[in-house]
Amino acid sequence: MLIRISLIAAIVLSLFVAGINFIKTQEQITTLVTDRNTQRDGWHTTQNQLANTNKVLLKTTAELTKTKADLASTTEERDTAVAVAADLTKKNASMTEALKKTTQDRDTAQDELAAWHALGIPFEKIKATLATLKSVIEDRNAIAEENKILLANNVKLQNQIKLFIDPEYVVQLPPGLKGKVLVADPKYDFVVLDIGEKQGVLPEGQMLVNRNGKLVAKVRIKSVQTDRSIANVLPGWKLSDVMEGDQVLY
Repeated sequence: MLIRISLIAAIVLSLFVAGINFIKTQEQITTLVTDRNTQRDGWHTTQNQLANTNKVLLKTTAELTKTKADLASTTEERDTAVAVAADLTKKNASMTEALKKTTQDRDTAQDELAAWHALGIPFEKIKATLATLKSVIEDRNAIAEENKILLANNVKLQNQIKLFIDPEYVVQLPPGLKGKVLVADPKYDFVVLDIGEKQGVLPEGQMLVNRNGKLVAKVRIKSVQTDRSIANVLPGWKLSDVMEGDQVLY
């Protein structure tokens, strides 16, 4: 009897413990289900928020792309407008300068016409008068050139006469005359200079040869051409060989 009571008590106790465990397990399951549902709801909320955020991002990206395109278009239009304005400014300055020159030319023409009227020369005779004036100027220049040649020949003759009378006579050359040695022959002591009749060089004229501020030699002109002359190095004046590029001074 005692054993039966003990078994019943053990069974009841086991059932009691099992009931308690069941209740605890049920609570845990309920808690887990609640946590799962909460997490699921949170996940759905997060998904919805992410979707909304993606929509906003796409919209913002589209707006940004459009804004960039509008900005690029505006910048291009601004640059075009600036270029057009600069071109117009340049053309305006050019036209203003052209108008200024045209006005000056007109004023000059009016002044010249007034001067012709003041001289009492009819307008239709101005062209003929100018042609006659041009011819007179050309004749005058030709005579002046002939006089220059005659004067040069006269100077040459005078120098020849003076040298004939006095072999020690020194021919006078134009003050400040200077040139450069083009060719030098140390063996035969002659040089070719880059100056001639145009610069006033005369036969038998004497010039000093200079290199870097130092005297090198003295030469006497023997032959004169239009823009060249040939000279000989004077004995006793040769301090060193004359070289191409040396300067000659009077």
